[in-house]
Amino acid sequence: MTKEYVSKTDGAYRLTGTRVSLDSVVYAWHNGLSPESIVDDFPVLTLEQIHGALAFYLARQDEIDEYLRLGEAEYEVLRRKHIEQLRATKPQLYEKLMAHKQHRAEPAMTSKSD
Repeated sequence: MTKEYVSKTDGAYRLTGTRVSLDSVVYAWHNGLSPESIVDDFPVLTLEQIHGALAFYLARQDEIDEYLRLGEAEYEVLRRKHIEQLRATKPQLYEKLMAHKQHRAEPAMTSKSD
């Protein structure tokens, strides 16, 4: 008897019987988390489900990596659209957010004592 750990519903991969996306598990694993640590982050999942999801991913790595790339590209399009909408409808808020973003990107100034 074979157990299905991942299902595709409405175009999205989810761990079967949960709302947890395969994306979440794969990104956590790519970021260096162990299966045990992933279970800590997703207490609704069992260690068996994590291992099953990772086995599913590894057996279809090219397909799932392409799926993830497409999802990232869609996210970027929506993010840019949202930023442009914000710029057009709330220019003061947009300017504040951009100033904050620029400030965070600047390296911290440190003083050196001789």
